[in-house]
Amino acid sequence: MDDLYRTISGISEGYITEQRSKFISYALPVTTPEEVKEQLEVYRKQYYDARHVCWAYMLGADRLQFRANDDGEPSSTAGKPILGVINTHELTDILIVVIRYFGGVKLGTGGLIVAYRAAAQDAVAHAEIIEKTVDEDIDLVFDYPFLNGVIKIIKDDNLQIIHQKFDMDCTMTLRIRKSEAERLKERLLKVESVRLKK
Repeated sequence: MDDLYRTISGISEGYITEQRSKFISYALPVTTPEEVKEQLEVYRKQYYDARHVCWAYMLGADRLQFRANDDGEPSSTAGKPILGVINTHELTDILIVVIRYFGGVKLGTGGLIVAYRAAAQDAVAHAEIIEKTVDEDIDLVFDYPFLNGVIKIIKDDNLQIIHQKFDMDCTMTLRIRKSEAERLKERLLKVESVRLKK
């Protein structure tokens, strides 16, 4: 189904050492570039004495919004391998941060790519990967006497009510999996007085 996507349920941590360099990694669920920025600030402060704080993120169910950063490591030796791990697992709404403490031995570009990839992989290995649905919100207005007809559909389809207000004119916002939205709209419109806002 194209209305399903894979992400992680919470923060996870990974760790590897490579020729005395320490690589500490974190995978975190995020949904906006602003959230990414905030999280990066947290890790930069926490690991202020680290040589590099490299990262990559992917956002959105369509997986079209992404960035990677080498933070001073040679070009494409850190951010890209981290992003590669995200792609391999087909994840989104995720930020992976890898902090490097230099151990005195230069790893070379090949060594760095392997190390950053392994550190990112370790964080993902400790994460719980979950599937989420792409949902759509449907706003509707109807007359109060027809509330029971609407409630029956909500119960039948086990819908999530995001907002509701009962007055002479009742308003509701319902959330449903995107692939089911059209079918739901058709059912709702069969209830007398129901009007969809969108």
